Amino acid sequence: MSEFVEMLNEPKNSMGRTLEVMEIVKTDPSRTEELFELYFQEDEWVKLRSSNALKRLWREDNDNIKPFVNKWVEKASAIDQPSVQWTFAQMIEECTELLTTTQLAKAVERVKNYLIESQDWIVLNSSISSLTKFALEDAELRAWLVPHLEELTKEDRASVAKRATKALEKLS
Repeated sequence: MSEFVEMLNEPKNSMGRTLEVMEIVKTDPSRTEELFELYFQEDEWVKLRSSNALKRLWREDNDNIKPFVNKWVEKASAIDQPSVQWTFAQMIEECTELLTTTQLAKAVERVKNYLIESQDWIVLNSSISSLTKFALEDAELRAWLVPHLEELTKEDRASVAKRATKALEKLS
């Protein structure tokens, strides 16, 4: 078992030692791949915490993450776990400049699937936000997104309905 797995497999009501892992990787960027590979661990809590650490690294110093962007778009985004999905939706919204046109198109398609398939309110909210950003500049995406947002305004979960309503206002 890797040191990072042990550090991130903490009690379930905390973030474990996520910040400590992040600091280790910042100090030793050669360990970024070790952290990235935790996306593919079976333990969902380890995936959640590794995803959180990678998101924080991305926001602070995305140079360490750049070599993993393609694998992140192609493989990590396909993981059927809400914490991975909402992080992915957030990061493509925040870090568009690191994605090639092809990677961005694949990423948007993945997030469209999240919007259709997910039942997790955080995934839905993150997907709405991300897709709305891109739909402002993409008429085809906007035409696809508006009916989905209209449906989501009827959601029982108030945060999802409210975010969908605000997104529609932005797009009109």
